[in-house]
Amino acid sequence: MDNREAIGSWLSGPRAAAQEMGADFGYRGKRLGLPEEGSGSIAPVGRRVGALFIDWALCALIAYGLLAGRRLEGTNNWALVVFVVMSILTVGTVGCTPGKRLLGLRVIALDGLGRLPMWRAVVRTVLLGLAIPALIWDRDNRGLHDRLSGSVQVRI
Repeated sequence: MDNREAIGSWLSGPRAAAQEMGADFGYRGKRLGLPEEGSGSIAPVGRRVGALFIDWALCALIAYGLLAGRRLEGTNNWALVVFVVMSILTVGTVGCTPGKRLLGLRVIALDGLGRLPMWRAVVRTVLLGLAIPALIWDRDNRGLHDRLSGSVQVRI
């Protein structure tokens, strides 16, 4: 192996190196029994981030207008409270937040229950509010908050 090949495998990461050696990872969601494309497939990262921005903007608007006394310095603290309450109520009842619904996403339980039970929605949202678990992903693009709550975000 010449040095360029070694550097290339290092830059492309362990997944690409394992695939070159014959490992078959399949598509994202295959291990979970989800379809590759269409309804019920793993939600793309871009849509998930977009939904998060829509939800945060809505929560910040509510916090600014109703809770922070129209003071910008207190808005983000109240926005986090509104975000946690909104996420628990909407994911625990209808399976998606307003931002997820606008972008065609929902949160489902992996054990075949469909909608995520309320107590698992609480676990998921509290971990999401801490931010760090949401930044640690597996090869199916599921954050640690989704793994610990037994949920996955899919396309509608």
